[in-house]
Amino acid sequence: MSAKSAINKEVFIPHDEKMLAAVQVKRRTKKKIPFLATGGQGDYMTFICLSVTNKKPAHLSITKVKQFQGSSAFVKRSQWTIDQLRQVNGIDPNKDCPEFDLMFDNAFDQWVASSAGEKGTFVQILHHTCQRYSSARKPEFVNCQSKLLGGNSILHSAADSVTSAVQKASQALNERGERLGRAEDRTADMMNSAEQFAVTAHKVRQYVSKIHYGS
Repeated sequence: MSAKSAINKEVFIPHDEKMLAAVQVKRRTKKKIPFLATGGQGDYMTFICLSVTNKKPAHLSITKVKQFQGSSAFVKRSQWTIDQLRQVNGIDPNKDCPEFDLMFDNAFDQWVASSAGEKGTFVQILHHTCQRYSSARKPEFVNCQSKLLGGNSILHSAADSVTSAVQKASQALNERGERLGRAEDRTADMMNSAEQFAVTAHKVRQYVSKIHYGS
């Protein structure tokens, strides 16, 4: 099971939520936190997750989840509603980059994702989800590439993939049907030929018998 699947199973599903996207991150600038505040738990991995409640009306949340070294468990550390999100800064609108910032009412974090592609996917899904679910005060997306905000290319690609798979399956079924139809036709022809052969053979035997006994 992947880390993201495990996070969804351990952190969100028990609270009747569904994780929509997650990105593994590290801070670009480390915060100075007293040793006692961290509990001395050592290194950890951090994920920023976007989730939605299953119950209507849907409520969106952005959650910081950590997995500490030596533990297989994922722990929820901080959570904000989508209405608390003020700004998403993509850092560079002209090229792919893994850096991004999230500004909330009471927090500001500077992150670097594990890859530019993972960050791009997260930002695109976050933007699409905000347009669909958030209230009148939507977060501001700045310095983000137009390909991440100009439509739902990832979602459309997924839909196109499904459509393509359905079309291929339908074509395969049609071709199979045609092959089965041709096979059935050949079987019917063979049965007709066999019946005709049997009738002919019976007539020949009768004819031969007449000749034999007549002589």
